Amino acid sequence: MDTRVITVVGIGAEGWDGLTENSREALRAAEVLFGNQRQLDLVPGDEPERVAWPSPLLPELPGLIERYEGRAIVVLASGDPMFHGIGSTLAGLLGPDRIRVLPHPSSPSLACARLGWPLDRVDVVSIVGRPAAALNAVVAPGRRLIVLGAGKEAPIIVGALLAGRGFGPSRMTVLCDLGAVEETVQLGVAEEWTEPAASPLTLIAVECVPGPDAAPLARTPGLPDDAFEHDGQITKSEVRAVTLSRLAPLPGELLWDVGAGSGSVAIEWARAHPACEAIAIENSPNRAERISANAAALGVPRVQVVKGEAPDALDGLPEPDAVFIGGGLTAPGLLEHCWDALKPGGRLVANAVTLESEAKVAESRRSLGGELIRVGVERAAPLGGFTAWRPAMPVTLWTVRKDPE
Repeated sequence: MDTRVITVVGIGAEGWDGLTENSREALRAAEVLFGNQRQLDLVPGDEPERVAWPSPLLPELPGLIERYEGRAIVVLASGDPMFHGIGSTLAGLLGPDRIRVLPHPSSPSLACARLGWPLDRVDVVSIVGRPAAALNAVVAPGRRLIVLGAGKEAPIIVGALLAGRGFGPSRMTVLCDLGAVEETVQLGVAEEWTEPAASPLTLIAVECVPGPDAAPLARTPGLPDDAFEHDGQITKSEVRAVTLSRLAPLPGELLWDVGAGSGSVAIEWARAHPACEAIAIENSPNRAERISANAAALGVPRVQVVKGEAPDALDGLPEPDAVFIGGGLTAPGLLEHCWDALKPGGRLVANAVTLESEAKVAESRRSLGGELIRVGVERAAPLGGFTAWRPAMPVTLWTVRKDPE
């Protein structure tokens, strides 16, 4: 089979006039042109054959590529194809050797050029086909954000989210159709924003300004317990900070949080880096719903929640790089199932409070090794007219790393 290289051409809102000569030559040589209808309409003439993307795209993409195999395929993409674009999807599907990418400036680059903002000091978040709650992780005093929107309602959604976090005074600049003749700019304040954007091709630039009721949250582990909705089933702040230091999240790694309760460990794992993934396994339906709400509120709606009782609920899940067992440690077969699923070189951390769970980790340590520590926390609290220390229940942490193969 003739498996030609597929050329991916980035194109801006200005269309043909903004393309480099290399990109124009690629389009002239194309036999088949893929893209959404707006992109296809930017290329003049009736040739080559044009194929608009189906919806949904991802399930149909492999078959679509195979159908036109052997012909000179060019794919149109908005801006830089490797920045939240189809270029990244094709590289993952076909491999980087099967694609040739001719980029155009990305919309964040164009926006920062208009605003005079250093691009390397801006947080870029896409809410195109993604929950807007992801913004909650990056909203912080003095930060500049570029939000890639989808549809004319995007500025209203962003303004409402900022106001809901206490950042209503934040300044918003809504830029539409960047690079085109009809490019527009709208200015305003988040808490007062009610107008839709002038075009669906929308980007929102935000300068975060906290209001008096803002409560910014650090990215370091050990968030206050009241940052989470919970019914008492939560790994407390100080113990959580130690637990996460032992789990040692790295970009791109996956955590299983077994017996997740409020989801605090899974959520803080996911907040450690945008590429960190987490699955929270929880048997209680009410707690499972609460985990999803907490994840959205803290900016990591990508945390997956699995409702069910471990170890049965673990069947079919992707292999984890790390496992945290915060509840149900004495359930028959649970620890063994987690250990077997753990990738080579992965870490398992189990927290024990009861004598029975401590006996389980002590027994497992004899066969698997690892380290045991006990964490005790005391908090100052009123005692009559004085102040005294009130100890919380001590927690035993067992940390063990699986040998690399």
